[in-house]
Amino acid sequence: MATYADLKSAIINTTENDGTEFTNEIPNFISRAEIRLTKDIDDAGLDEYTAITLTAGNAVVSLGDRVRIVRNVNFTTSASSIKTNLLQRTIEYCNDYWPVSASTGTPRYYARKNNTSIFIVPTPASTVTGEIQTASQPLALASATGTSVTTQNYFSNYCYDALFYAAMMEATMYMKDWNTIASWQQQYEAAIITLRNQARRTRQDDMAVAASPAGGPDTLQVGSP
Repeated sequence: MATYADLKSAIINTTENDGTEFTNEIPNFISRAEIRLTKDIDDAGLDEYTAITLTAGNAVVSLGDRVRIVRNVNFTTSASSIKTNLLQRTIEYCNDYWPVSASTGTPRYYARKNNTSIFIVPTPASTVTGEIQTASQPLALASATGTSVTTQNYFSNYCYDALFYAAMMEATMYMKDWNTIASWQQQYEAAIITLRNQARRTRQDDMAVAASPAGGPDTLQVGSP
């Protein structure tokens, strides 16, 4: 399992650049590489499950600042241990379905309101607890010299090759080494293809086609062009 220090050393050794200005920029290389990876892969390793509270009379639920995609929202009433999944709709649909937010009922739908919140309709009549499944940006890698730092994360442990190649793309751009950027980009894109294939394989068993990330069977037909 690779650490932040391992990745930093690999970047310095590969570029053969240990200058102060360059090494000071390495955290930025790694940060941009992590952001790129989060956008490029659709992997269960990015999924997080967070307890939420649907407050009576409040149609808005806040999201964490690392949330990128909302995969599922559900709630459990105090009278039952059964989870009820909310169906995802657009904000326009939710406004048409429940135009008076002051009216309350049993939640049925949710929509992404913005990057930091979701909108629930009907507005909850009573406070209930729930759970939200999200694809989130992993805690950023950092040097072990700080406090409460993350020296390892999902990318460094399970996607190290893609993380390294993405960081090298950033490093070569910083050094204006235009001749080698394309090579690192090709390595990165090849690594991303294998990660996407791995994600596809996790959404199927040996006797079924891959499931859609949105839920349900894949809409692509086996053998189709």
